[in-house]
Amino acid sequence: MVHIGSTMLVLMWALLLGATPVSQQPDSIVLIDFSRGTATEWYVVNDGVMGGVSSSTMTLTRDGTGVFAGNLSLENNGGFASVRAEVRGGTLAGFAGLVLGVRGDGRRYQVRLRTDARFDGLAYQAEFDTDRDAWTTVVLPFAAFTPTLRGYVPRNAPPLDPGAVRQFGFLLGDKREGPFKLEVSPVVAVRELPGGR
Repeated sequence: MVHIGSTMLVLMWALLLGATPVSQQPDSIVLIDFSRGTATEWYVVNDGVMGGVSSSTMTLTRDGTGVFAGNLSLENNGGFASVRAEVRGGTLAGFAGLVLGVRGDGRRYQVRLRTDARFDGLAYQAEFDTDRDAWTTVVLPFAAFTPTLRGYVPRNAPPLDPGAVRQFGFLLGDKREGPFKLEVSPVVAVRELPGGR
């Protein structure tokens, strides 16, 4: 995870790289566009599936951002809150990673990718830190996503195949009870990572 500036950089990547493709394929695409979606395109998966009582929502703002917010609870062996959205298979084929602007609350969040449409099963995660009430830009190379299955790294899991991604999500599970809030700019997929990463 790399902080490289403000949320404006994400928008510049989307406009500049996407507008000047080197080949037939765009150098970047907006994977998650909060200004065009609706809140119902996101669905909540919290620890209630295992008896917990954490809560979360994804809401859209008039500024074209999304807000993942709620309350994390450790009651009843709970401790995670998450939201997910579907991604069309093949969308991320040939891309190197994701760039997104975030304004958080000082907590550590995860982006989670899944290569099938199932509710449960193998996921790939990458963590990122946030600064309280300040916009930062986060770069997540697909090579940095690690497989996870219910909190464990499974044996013999293949590396992430970006072209197979079918779900995108955010998760909070830092074992700190209390309210949380993460505001996110459009999520951009790039073929070449900033700084040659």
